[in-house]
Amino acid sequence: MRVTADLLRRVPKTDLHCHLDGSVRVQTVWDMAKEQGVRLPASSMEELESLVKIGEDCQNLVQYLKAFDITLSVMQVRESLQRAAYELCEDFARENVRYFEVRFSPILHTLRGLKLTEIVDAVLDGLAQGERAFGVKTGCIICGMRNINPETSMILAELAVAYKNNGVVAFDLAGAEEDYPAKKHREAFFRILNNNINVTIHAGEAYGPESIHQAIHYCGTHRIGHGTRLKEDGDLLNYVNDHRIPLECCISSNVQTRACPSYAQHPIRFYYDYGLRVTVNTDNLLMSDTTVSKELLICHEHLGFSWPEIKDLIIYGFKSAFLPYRDKVKLLNDAIEELRAIDRELNGAEAETTPHAAEVSPTKGGVTY
Repeated sequence: MRVTADLLRRVPKTDLHCHLDGSVRVQTVWDMAKEQGVRLPASSMEELESLVKIGEDCQNLVQYLKAFDITLSVMQVRESLQRAAYELCEDFARENVRYFEVRFSPILHTLRGLKLTEIVDAVLDGLAQGERAFGVKTGCIICGMRNINPETSMILAELAVAYKNNGVVAFDLAGAEEDYPAKKHREAFFRILNNNINVTIHAGEAYGPESIHQAIHYCGTHRIGHGTRLKEDGDLLNYVNDHRIPLECCISSNVQTRACPSYAQHPIRFYYDYGLRVTVNTDNLLMSDTTVSKELLICHEHLGFSWPEIKDLIIYGFKSAFLPYRDKVKLLNDAIEELRAIDRELNGAEAETTPHAAEVSPTKGGVTY
């Protein structure tokens, strides 16, 4: 089957690794700045777009992160947070993303005096409105920050505990890896795990596999954000594979931040071939100027993923969602049926209609790998 951008936009998808402050529309940033009286480092929409849409011209992580100063400058009031979350639902629905998890660190949105609870409420309100308007399903992930301090991570962990079952589905640790080890924040994760909350941690993006080791063995993570350098430690890689710890791969941003030298050299191809559960995500819709459909097309055009393999990537995304089991099974089965229908439409009755990754039915008590 010929894999095209149009086909990939049609298929049901997930995005499990998406930052709110990295996924705001350019027009929205421009509008918010005018409404709030925030001075932007640009005199036109076109200039603003060139500053925040890093794309393939990015030189390093420092340049990539500068764009967040711009978006965060207008995301300090309730209305802007609510609007950003709502519009994100619309943007994902347009791409046929059926479920997404958006993450943010409330501590980064307090510059104008908002309380942490007000910040979370605003984002959750926007997501709830977006779910009703566009039919997508969402989850919210609160991030601790490696480069702030462990005490702040504990406060944010307690915030996540308070909002458990009220829209928050997991706790994350983001920020610079080098010189800021995850193990310093283990008390926050002890609190999270003892309250039966999901964990995902940025690890092995631009620092070595020891970062992933700490995320798993000190902080008990259930998923790994990025994991680009996991391949450097074969023993740890086998542990991740054996325990089916999903990797949240973000190909474009890994290349743009120089965590990976090129699309073709991204390790997702090796990880998939080896049997790891890999998921395809955007990281930042705005800065990386991408969508889940574009990321899947990169997998096809630069990493040789075939149509059956792309279906596996899609299924892995649904299987790795931080959702209650029954909700996950329903979403997964709906996605499988839709993929089968697309196969029948494009290839006729003789089409292969069962994705490899879905060979064991999740509705019959089997182990879903």
